[in-house]
Amino acid sequence: MPYTYGTQEWEEAYNKLTQERLANQPRPFVLFMPEWVKEWEKLMQNDAKYKAVALPDWEHPIVIHVLKNPQIGLDDDLYVKMDLWHNGECKSIRYIPPSEAGKPGDFVVTATTERWFAVCRKQLDPIKAMMQGKLKLKGDLPSVVKAVKATLRIVETVGEVGCKYEDELNPEEIEQVRATANNLLTDFNLK
Repeated sequence: MPYTYGTQEWEEAYNKLTQERLANQPRPFVLFMPEWVKEWEKLMQNDAKYKAVALPDWEHPIVIHVLKNPQIGLDDDLYVKMDLWHNGECKSIRYIPPSEAGKPGDFVVTATTERWFAVCRKQLDPIKAMMQGKLKLKGDLPSVVKAVKATLRIVETVGEVGCKYEDELNPEEIEQVRATANNLLTDFNLK
């Protein structure tokens, strides 16, 4: 039976899952899988460089919307919410159901896996990509542009976590990603 998103039970089960995967999955972790998201959260919560460039009055969660790509094991879209606040505080980074994306004040950035990989590999500047429509932004672009240094630092942290990209996986690994993503979305009521 799936956990109800937003409950203490959901949070406890999610933390248990990520701790088990952190202990059992080989490094580097696959981008956007639960153990990778947990490592990214830890880095963002303790990143002095991000705190130094974050806007002091920022109160906007950022939702990373990854469009499905069955060829690399993602049969459904993923939504990853960065709960970012004043002076660079990162409260959490969590998967959310689609119904929770785009609440008032949220910024939702949508792209294909290929575009996300290009951003993470620093082959595509995220601000320019938003302005060019390569990353679809729901939210106030001028606010994001004001936070350009913080935005670029967030992208840098992705590289610092280190990861294996889904387009680098062999067929067996792709099926592992598919099983992980499908179980996550079902068990944690994220569809």
